[in-house]
Amino acid sequence: MSDHDPLRSLVLEIGLAVAMIACLVGAMYVHTGSMPPLVVVESKSMIHDEAGEIGSIDAGDLILVHNQPAGTIVTFAEATDVNHPAYGYSQHGLEGDVIIYAKNGEGGTPIIHRAIMRVVAEETVAPNRASDEPCPEEATYDDRRVADDGLPGSCILTWSVPGTSVTNVKNVTVSFDGTDAGYYDCKRPAHGNVEAHLVVWQWEPRHEGMLTLGDNNKCSVDQGGGANNGSAGVHSASGVVGPIRDDWVIGVAGGEIPWLGTVKLMVGGPESYGTRDVPSMSFIALFAVLGGVVFAPVVSEKAFRWWLNRSPELVMMAKTNRDHEDEAS
Repeated sequence: MSDHDPLRSLVLEIGLAVAMIACLVGAMYVHTGSMPPLVVVESKSMIHDEAGEIGSIDAGDLILVHNQPAGTIVTFAEATDVNHPAYGYSQHGLEGDVIIYAKNGEGGTPIIHRAIMRVVAEETVAPNRASDEPCPEEATYDDRRVADDGLPGSCILTWSVPGTSVTNVKNVTVSFDGTDAGYYDCKRPAHGNVEAHLVVWQWEPRHEGMLTLGDNNKCSVDQGGGANNGSAGVHSASGVVGPIRDDWVIGVAGGEIPWLGTVKLMVGGPESYGTRDVPSMSFIALFAVLGGVVFAPVVSEKAFRWWLNRSPELVMMAKTNRDHEDEAS
């Protein structure tokens, strides 16, 4: 192939594009420690404004997924506790971390919701491993928590919730009213037995882990009606999700790249969630960005040529050429 062979030029351009994408993905992997380092938000469960806004998580956004130790995740309860070191910490428009997790540790589309509180085992006993009923009647059997005998499986008698006034209780009741815990606004009117704030009522967790909630879900927690009256819950093949175990966490939501994930939702095929939850302003912003990417080089080149042609050197060169042409004529 010659130096000006169109095929050679095409191959070089494709190679350059692939190398640039590889460098970008590699840089994001180094920054986040996750692969893939980005997830596309499909639903509107985390939006704060129906019109969409930068800073909160809207459908069609790309979110960086940070791989960090689960013990460093800050819950809403902890971030709103004045006595907690992480008091005041917020991400994506509200206190606490937003996590990406696999439903019950299974396959399927991950969920990206806020960590509201963590239930931890307080008083425990080793199970009777020779019995079909290994735990006392009032205890919860966690088949993965290591007991005092060093084997998996532990009987949990009482629970505590860091960041709240709830400690050493047989079932978990937390009112996020600003007294028991920080105030969590459900964005709904109070009526009858329905409070305007989040209430976790006499919850008997299946095991240790985090209670999670979408910012736009009006206090319908992922863990269902057993934790909060009227909650539909998030379902997997095995049923409603339990408290989110540390090893179910895929990552913690970091920076946001707005709008660009809408492209994936548009071309996702028949099994895709689609773009029905993408705010209309996101489409406008997306097409503006794409238009800028396409036309910016053209405009930049014309502007550069305009500026270059007005440089003193070129003006003088043009004048000299005209003078030579006049002399020759």
